[in-house]
Amino acid sequence: MDRTRIVVIAALLALAGVALPLATAVHLAQQRAVAAEQRYLQQLARKALDRAQQSFADARSVLREMQATPLTPCSDAHVRLMRALTLRNRNTDDIGFFNGDQLACTSAGAAEPGITRSKDDFVTADGIGVSLDLAPQASPGIVMVGMALGHYKLLIHPVRFADVLAEPEIDLAIALSDGRLLGSLHEPLPEGVRRLLQTGKTDQTLLYALERDEHLIAVAAEPRSRVLTPLRREMRWLLPLGALMAALIVAVVAWGLRRRLSPLGELKMAVARREFVVHYQPLIELATGRCIGAEALVRWRRPDGSMVRPDLFIPLAEDSGLVLPITDQVIAEVVREMRAALVSDRDLHIAINLSAQDIRSGRVLAVLAQALQGSGIAPQQIWLEATERGFMDADAARATINRARAAGHAVAIDDFGTGYSSLSYLQGFALDALKIDKSFIDTIGAETVTSSVTPHIIDMAQALGLQVVAEGVETQAQADYLRERGVQFAQGWLFAKALPAAEFLAFARSRQAKTQAGT
Repeated sequence: MDRTRIVVIAALLALAGVALPLATAVHLAQQRAVAAEQRYLQQLARKALDRAQQSFADARSVLREMQATPLTPCSDAHVRLMRALTLRNRNTDDIGFFNGDQLACTSAGAAEPGITRSKDDFVTADGIGVSLDLAPQASPGIVMVGMALGHYKLLIHPVRFADVLAEPEIDLAIALSDGRLLGSLHEPLPEGVRRLLQTGKTDQTLLYALERDEHLIAVAAEPRSRVLTPLRREMRWLLPLGALMAALIVAVVAWGLRRRLSPLGELKMAVARREFVVHYQPLIELATGRCIGAEALVRWRRPDGSMVRPDLFIPLAEDSGLVLPITDQVIAEVVREMRAALVSDRDLHIAINLSAQDIRSGRVLAVLAQALQGSGIAPQQIWLEATERGFMDADAARATINRARAAGHAVAIDDFGTGYSSLSYLQGFALDALKIDKSFIDTIGAETVTSSVTPHIIDMAQALGLQVVAEGVETQAQADYLRERGVQFAQGWLFAKALPAAEFLAFARSRQAKTQAGT
């Protein structure tokens, strides 16, 4: 064998010795990455299926309870029961009682005449009729799912069936076993995912997982390129390295592609690291235009500076109980950032939002008292706000409110009109202020049913001696209308968005200077 041939064979063997381990490592890394993503999607599909099953189970429970009630149909007590069940069950959006085929009343009260009962698309084994793609005449433009038993039919918003926290690139959907869509996380649903639900097949661009039970299908899907593109990019850097180094790095990449904490785990770490900051939504006195305070709004700022939207973490915090330490951090930040301003200006106040758990337990009052001790901040400069959900445990809420007001804090009901509300409900609590939800402010000047409610809310609050705060004011016409109606305070983008502490204090000083110059 001549020298040249030996060199060639040796070179080929050397290349094979490097190429084969590298190729095997890349192949295994790709398989591991896909498998890890597949497991993650399988977990999401399982959660979505569990969520849908819970929605159906809650609906069955509500229907059976209503069917068994001895109350006179459409009486005040009957309507109150439907309303209470709607509020108590987050999966139920409305309940209606039908007299024959005609809707007689709902959880909101007597129904308008002429609304007929829709036909069921199918009936479950336990006798529950299910209607898809309902378009309630009372809520035009909204598509709902209906479930019926006997004289009762309840409505469920389709989003309830796939209400699972997931990344934006991931599509979650719930369908019946025949492929008819019940609900999805994103709209519009990608065609590939829709085809997967209907036929069980899709193209190779999607990575997906399916979970089934007797009646339902849950699918979690994402673009396959979301996994393969970063993996291949890493591989280009690894190829020049030796076989041992290449195998090591590929293994690390395969194990590390999908290493991330669950949303709850991330939230726990954020609480431990105190990643929550406070922005301040200025509160304006409509009669004078001066800034008399602000609502403290919690924000989650990650270490990289990015912000997590409150609607993504607040529900998770409330469900997990982490909202309690978050409230404690908000209180501490308000005292730290606003202490000097509040001490120097006794007319200034800051409103702090309390969760339903805070209202129910009352533990936040001790936290607040300790934070204020020695700060120089007067108790009346700290307002406490809670949504109507926080007052549903009436006895506990009444005790907390009375203790808070005895300590000197004003108490306001927030987002009024979006939950369970009535005159007798408001009269049952010693409140100081009522905040009208933005959805009602948006209707000012519009010829809608909702717009006619707004002046009644204002009149009701004034009759009860409550101060009124309008939320989400965005136009001067809205501000003028509210001022003419005797509304004392307003907040919204017409005046300023929620601001960091330094910017809020500068804004407040500027408004004060303008007010003094005007006088």
